[in-house]
Amino acid sequence: MKKEIVTNNAPAAIGPYSQAIEAGNMVFVSGQLPADPATGKIESTDIGTLTRRSLDNISAILYSAGLTMADVVKTTVFLTNMNDFKEMNTAYASYFGDCAPARSAVEVKALPKNSPIEIEAIAVKP
Repeated sequence: MKKEIVTNNAPAAIGPYSQAIEAGNMVFVSGQLPADPATGKIESTDIGTLTRRSLDNISAILYSAGLTMADVVKTTVFLTNMNDFKEMNTAYASYFGDCAPARSAVEVKALPKNSPIEIEAIAVKP
């Protein structure tokens, strides 16, 4: 069985997908743009700020499922410019303790809303 996870504390889906899906003890969080939950707009150009916004959106979705960032086991970071990797990595590191999740980071040609970053996550319920 799968269960849709929805919160107003993260941007609404902009297409035919869910913010997250819980399946068994796993939660799959859809890619989160760095959009403000209240406005749906991307309000910065600073990659560190945008990374934190995407991760805050993931955190809000996980919270609504009864989880925290400590429960994340895998992330994928999509960047439109790999030159942003170092700054993204610095902001990203502040969200995870000593046992950071597995991660992939890939450069893509474009992302929705012309965002320079999108992050998706998989978490496991303890």
